[in-house]
Amino acid sequence: MENDEIQGRSEQVSGVEEESGEVSDARSGPLRALDEMNRLDLAVYTAVARSPTPSLDSALRRLSDAADHSKISMAAAAALTVGTGPAGRRAVVRGLLSVAVTSAVMNIAVKPLARRRRPDRPAAEVPEARHVEMPTSHSFPSGHSAAAFAFAAGTGRTLPWAEPPLNILATLVGYSRVHTGVHYPLDVIVGALCGVTLAEVTNRVIDRSRWGSPADRS
Repeated sequence: MENDEIQGRSEQVSGVEEESGEVSDARSGPLRALDEMNRLDLAVYTAVARSPTPSLDSALRRLSDAADHSKISMAAAAALTVGTGPAGRRAVVRGLLSVAVTSAVMNIAVKPLARRRRPDRPAAEVPEARHVEMPTSHSFPSGHSAAAFAFAAGTGRTLPWAEPPLNILATLVGYSRVHTGVHYPLDVIVGALCGVTLAEVTNRVIDRSRWGSPADRS
């Protein structure tokens, strides 16, 4: 009888330990997934860094520099304003407002919270021919990618035909940030998603305001 009681208590303790282990595994699951994602992110970054592309390096370095302060989006805005009339001007207003909102949210709210360090270019052996100036801000997410995709999404609400080529340009800008070694791939992907999301928010605010006229939405 006494042995049965001891065995019963032992089984209860064992059950509690197993349950505790399951809870621990459940809690550590997201952390493990995050660690694995970071490892994959670094692996892709390193693979890009160590892939010889001498014929692309100069062009992608110049593209990355040209995207500083949304200069490429500003150039596209000027071309659309001149070439597409009133509809182009309305599209440009949406695009540039989307860029402004996205840049503010990225730099004021998201980057300071994420606090991800910039990549270590020497450790990854990024060729010097690709190097652009390493920004001093945090790495996550990519502000260049966010702004480029925000401009495309904002402009595309009024000029749908302009959105695909602008998205292609934004994709090239995003890749150039990885190619030049100043961002991890995940920085660029999340930056793009943030840009599209914030542009959609901006577009909805405009649609509900007095500036969101039927002509603007046509």
